[in-house]
Amino acid sequence: MTIQRRTVIAAIAAAGLPLPLFAQGKLVLGFSQVGAESEWRTANTESIKASAKDAGIELKFSDAQQKQENQIKAIRSFIAQKVDVIAFSPVVESGWGTVLREAKAANIPVILSDRAVNEKDDSLWVSFMGSDFVEEGRKAGRWLVEKSKGTTGDVNIVELQGTVGSAPAIDRKKGFEEIIKADPRFKIIRSQTGDFTRAKGKEVMEAFLKAEGKKINVLYAHNDDMAIGAIQAIEEAGMKPAKDITIISIDGVKGAFEAMIAGKLNVSVECSPLLGPQLMQAAKDLKAGKALPKRIVTQEGIFPMEVAAKEFPSRKY
Repeated sequence: MTIQRRTVIAAIAAAGLPLPLFAQGKLVLGFSQVGAESEWRTANTESIKASAKDAGIELKFSDAQQKQENQIKAIRSFIAQKVDVIAFSPVVESGWGTVLREAKAANIPVILSDRAVNEKDDSLWVSFMGSDFVEEGRKAGRWLVEKSKGTTGDVNIVELQGTVGSAPAIDRKKGFEEIIKADPRFKIIRSQTGDFTRAKGKEVMEAFLKAEGKKINVLYAHNDDMAIGAIQAIEEAGMKPAKDITIISIDGVKGAFEAMIAGKLNVSVECSPLLGPQLMQAAKDLKAGKALPKRIVTQEGIFPMEVAAKEFPSRKY
């Protein structure tokens, strides 16, 4: 610490004022969030902010508004501010090599939260914590295969994908297709991005209904918000969601449970957004010089509509 800083600290202490962060040795975490595109993301942000406060960590939070260029700017700002740890949920998988190398050169450890990146050099981040998106897609596929047992004829599926190029969109599609490809009856007849938003989910489902109408047997939505938007489109088209069209989605937010209780959504695969406590502990461990596991997987379940009313009171998001 410089003589000038010591003089400042002494003066502040003599005046009985709280010490600045650099004097307290407070851990500083820079976090770049994707945006606020869904109930899930809002809950994720709230978890991170509340957990940082509880842990006594100074959080520098940046909302990228679903734009990669905003996240890259935020990470460079965190590097310039010399934060202790950087964490972010990448908007898309690719295009992070340069800025991650800059963080590594500055000796600032990076944690990937919720979403992975597609970079060959995995030394550019210390840990990736979050859900197994491929397994979530598999869970959705297994549920559909089980539900379709004893039925005959083709099962025509429309798919609402997440943001193009994002890890959950890529992996949830991959896992689902891995399961259904074993039976040629299952056919994805339309697949388009709904950007993980309710409004876009409704818009794309309207287009699917105009193109395919009553040929559609199943909707597979990569998140609950898109499914809820699609439910509105199905109802406006004079059809009954969860009856005329089986609806499968992912996240397990309260809105999905409400839709299941109302008999409008068949099943939601859980993807927990409550990563805040886990992230703060990881940041503290890094500051203390401890090694982190390269992959930290969140434990999650699957909730069909039959259990929604019972499970709803205990839901935290």
